Amino acid sequence: MSTDTSQDSQTVSAVVTAAARAAATLVPATVELVPGAPVSDPDSVPLPPGAASAVSAGLSGEVSGDIVLVVSADVVQALSNSPVGRMDVATALRPALEAAAATLGRVRIASERVEEPVAALDGLRDKGMFVAVPLMAGTEHQATFALQVTLPAAQTQRGSLDLLRHVAMEVTVEIGRTRMTVQELLSLHPGEVVELDRAASAPADLLVNGTLIARGEVVVVDEDFGLRISEIVTDAAAELGQSA
Repeated sequence: MSTDTSQDSQTVSAVVTAAARAAATLVPATVELVPGAPVSDPDSVPLPPGAASAVSAGLSGEVSGDIVLVVSADVVQALSNSPVGRMDVATALRPALEAAAATLGRVRIASERVEEPVAALDGLRDKGMFVAVPLMAGTEHQATFALQVTLPAAQTQRGSLDLLRHVAMEVTVEIGRTRMTVQELLSLHPGEVVELDRAASAPADLLVNGTLIARGEVVVVDEDFGLRISEIVTDAAAELGQSA
C-alpha cells in the first residue's frame, strides 16, 4: 500500500509539474519562469513575496478539477500598466491556464475568477488533495501554480442527461486560435491576415458552454454558415444522441 501510494504521488507530482511548466511559458513576466519542486502539503504551499492576486478556474473534459495561478505584485502591476491599457488579470492569465489544461488531454477551463491568494488555495483544499508548484525566475519566486484533479466518476444515472434535453445552451463553432504578443497586436492594420493554428482542411470544433462536443466541416446554408458534423467527441454527446 505504501509503495502504491508513493508511486501515485510521484505520478501526480509529475503531471502537475508538466502542467506548471506549460503555464510558466505564458505568465506575463520579464524573465523566463521555470517550475520548482512540487509541494503536496496544503499547509506548506509557497506563495510569491507580495502575492497580490490569484486566478481560479474549473476544469472539464477528460478530467475535471480546479486550477489556481497565484501571481506576484510585479505581474499585477505590469498588467495594470500595459501598452494597451489596464488588462484584466483573469483574461491575461487565461492563455497560461489553457496551456496547463492542454497537458491533461482534452480538457478546457471555464469560470475564471480573480480571488485573494489564500482563499483560492483554501478552495482547493476543500475539494481534496492538490499539488502546488512554485514558478521561479532564477532564485526569485514569481508565481505559484496549483492543481486539483478529480478522476471521472462512473456514469450511473443516465436520467440526469434527460433532464437537460430541453435546456437552451450556448453553442459556438471555433475554426482556430493563435497567440500574439502585444507588439504584434498593436502593429495590425486593415487587410492584414492573421494566421490561425489550424489547416484549412482541418475540422472545426463545436463547443457547448465552452465544452468540446463535436467536430465537423464548415458549410454555407442559404448564405449562412453552418457545421456538418463529422465526429462526436464527448461521452455526454454520444449518450444524448443514443437516447434521442
